[in-house]
Amino acid sequence: MQKEAVTDRDIIPLLKKRWSPRAFEDRPVENDKLLNILEAARWSPSASNLQPWVFFAGLKSDNTYDKIFSILNEFNQLWAGNAPVLILNCARTTSTDGNTSATWQYDLGQAVAHLSIQAMAEDIYTHQMGGFDRQKAVEIFKLPENYRAVSVTALGYIGDPKMLHPRMQKSEVAPRERKEINTFVFADVFGETPGLIG
Repeated sequence: MQKEAVTDRDIIPLLKKRWSPRAFEDRPVENDKLLNILEAARWSPSASNLQPWVFFAGLKSDNTYDKIFSILNEFNQLWAGNAPVLILNCARTTSTDGNTSATWQYDLGQAVAHLSIQAMAEDIYTHQMGGFDRQKAVEIFKLPENYRAVSVTALGYIGDPKMLHPRMQKSEVAPRERKEINTFVFADVFGETPGLIG
């Protein structure tokens, strides 16, 4: 199922194609594709090139996958177990001098964004989740004190929405929507529309 974005401006096709399904085929992601996806995250930008990200990659039925699945909230467990890959996205919160980094979450976000666009180039869809037990993640993955678990990504080939719990099927097929650009691009002071928008 394709849900290509209906954009006001011309953007690259991969960005138009990218969306976050919950229905995934029962089909493994090829190892080469998964390594390409992780390589894209590797080459994302970061402040002072600190590259604070750490990814725990679980393949369906392996121990890492089961551990990631176990920390998901009840709603996400309803669908995420269909995905052949689950990745726990973590980052180091400190700089090399030991002080708290101001950009660790931003840098991890960029890495995950790169990961998701490379996934789309491989015809693999992703769905990001914030609904999971962060403290449990720290405990079962034995994260050091200066690392945080931030999100979980489900990856896989897109599946049939009818496989989902009925409460999710409607949103799976609904048209995609976004705010208008003049609601979040400002000039001079908050809320003022810049001249470039017109």
